[in-house]
Amino acid sequence: GDARKCLNALELGIMTTPPDKDNVIRFNLGVAEESIQQKTIVYDGDGDAHYDTISAFIKSMRGSDPNAAIYYLARMIAGGENPEFIARRLIIFASEDIGLANPQALNLTTSTLYAVKNIGMPESRIILAETTIYLASSQKSNSSYKSIDLALSHVKNSPDEKIPIHLLNPITELDKQKNFGKNYNYPHDFPGNFVKENYLPEKIKNKIFYEPKEVGIEKSIKDRISKLWDS
Repeated sequence: GDARKCLNALELGIMTTPPDKDNVIRFNLGVAEESIQQKTIVYDGDGDAHYDTISAFIKSMRGSDPNAAIYYLARMIAGGENPEFIARRLIIFASEDIGLANPQALNLTTSTLYAVKNIGMPESRIILAETTIYLASSQKSNSSYKSIDLALSHVKNSPDEKIPIHLLNPITELDKQKNFGKNYNYPHDFPGNFVKENYLPEKIKNKIFYEPKEVGIEKSIKDRISKLWDS
């Protein structure tokens, strides 16, 4: 038991002590004394604790609880989780759970990954915390996530539906003889740079894949799409 406690303290000291200018972790008596008084964090890099914690982290952000999200972020950082892994999960979350309700979230998270890669720990903890709080506090929409999965499912079941002939480019003389591109309406030739046109294959011309939500920035997207296509 005492040996295990010492080994845990050694591991904790190494994880929490930043390297010096020579990139060497100095595990001295002071670090040992401090580490041996701390409780060891139960966290495995590829086991249950890893998956349980990241799951709780994501669900807390999805539930708009920045307080809980920061707590689980702290557990991952203290447990030695790779900060780049956390940053990549933030990027996925920005698209899957925030999406067009706040498109700026994707820009912020990609910048976060760049910053984490170039700054390193322990300073990256601040960058991750800022982004976590922003994402947890942001308005949410999963419409992009749902729309691409719906479209992919349809394409897998019906992969051979013909693209409307007026959308095809007449590259060869034979293409022109087949009326490729005939009667295509160029939107910029019309008022407001828009003209009603059928862009889907004939069999599914009325199928809806993307349904915008009335939240955040996406509300303005829905309003514009509705005004154009329902008028």
